[in-house]
Amino acid sequence: MDLIHRPRRLRTTAGIRNLVRETKLNKEDFIYPLFVIGGEDIKEEIPSMPGNYHFSLDQLMIEVEEVVKLGIGGILLFGIPDHKDEIGSSAWSEGGIVQQACRKIKEEYPELLLITDVCLCQYTSHGHCGTLEDGCLLNDPTLENLAKVALSHAKAGADMVAPSDMMDGRVIAIREKLDQACYDDVAIMSYSAKYASAFYGPFRDAAHSAPKQGDRKSYQMDPANSDEALREMKLDLDESADIIMVKPALAYLDIIRRAKDNFITPIAAYNVSGEYAMIKAAAEKDWVNEKAIVLEMLTSIKRAGAEIIITYWAKDAAKWINDY
Repeated sequence: MDLIHRPRRLRTTAGIRNLVRETKLNKEDFIYPLFVIGGEDIKEEIPSMPGNYHFSLDQLMIEVEEVVKLGIGGILLFGIPDHKDEIGSSAWSEGGIVQQACRKIKEEYPELLLITDVCLCQYTSHGHCGTLEDGCLLNDPTLENLAKVALSHAKAGADMVAPSDMMDGRVIAIREKLDQACYDDVAIMSYSAKYASAFYGPFRDAAHSAPKQGDRKSYQMDPANSDEALREMKLDLDESADIIMVKPALAYLDIIRRAKDNFITPIAAYNVSGEYAMIKAAAEKDWVNEKAIVLEMLTSIKRAGAEIIITYWAKDAAKWINDY
């Protein structure tokens, strides 16, 4: 048979496959989410997210040391407060747990990229991402509080703040607050297309942030919408976001691709807790090969267009990628 084209020639050996591989994972692609709480000598596993923990500050520093040694791109820090109230005031306290952690991390590891989540849900007594009045989340009154949170993180040493609340106008509110305080070098990675997803369940256990009543569908995006995501991203970029994010990742690879095709800006994607928990559960039953499926999944996220991947597998993936 006279075949001119034989694509299998480029799949014959591992050496050839590696040579022509179009999408390659790097440990620098990964951002590792971490949960910090008050107290001492606490490393408490999150039941729905095996291998992830609530860390007190002393134990967090041990974990951060490993992240630095592995050469992972950076960390995304979430705080679990001791105190909650109606407006989430502990979120911007100078003595808050995130602020304490930022100062300690930057003191010991000044070169580590330190990103902080900016939201109010785990700090409010009602579990919503802002100010409530008669059961309705108020957009504009929430903006000032979010900006105060971002500024408090910047003062504590954060290199980048990541607003995850999905309030309209929060990027420009944060940017103006930071610039007025001379923190114009602190970047904003906006959760631009954050969907009202069923994949967040384990995270809400981890962050103690489930709403006491109602849901977040009035501010997070409808999973059925794609064009709306582009509008949200453009608005955030117009408001000076430096990086835009799609969350979740796996069920929204098409949104990541559309973002990459439409915007010349770094794209992040969050490989969320539900995606993590499903694979972990299947792997524990030996139904899937965890290492192989995780590397395939992370490659798909990068192939779709994300340069930055926030993933709970960051440490494992950093160790595994040389074998992929």
